[in-house]
Amino acid sequence: MDTMSVNVAAVRSATSVAGARESARDFLEGLPHPIAAEAADTVVLVVSELVTNALRHGGGTCTLDLTAHPDSIEVAVHDRSPQAPRMRTPDLNGGTGGFGWPMVNRLARATAVSRRTGGKTVSALLTR
Repeated sequence: MDTMSVNVAAVRSATSVAGARESARDFLEGLPHPIAAEAADTVVLVVSELVTNALRHGGGTCTLDLTAHPDSIEVAVHDRSPQAPRMRTPDLNGGTGGFGWPMVNRLARATAVSRRTGGKTVSALLTR
């Protein structure tokens, strides 16, 4: 099993999210058994969404963990907020979002939110 952990800070959140995406691409490219391009794009999209949400709603810093299983890739983002993501009606006019968490749930085989001391972990299991 291959694993990677990346600390992400919101000092410059756009740069931090881009760095998380790049770290995910590097991780996927370094796997001994590469995954299909479409599956890799899905992993990077989910990383981008979960890291963005963690920085925006989870206290300004987060840790990204990626784990390669034989038939899946697990994306786990740890942040300092105990508040779980929630489904809500997407805001089509005001720009306040609401699209990401439903998208992650549609793309993933499974999602989970685990409370932990000092915050939570949001994870998504994606087909490899």
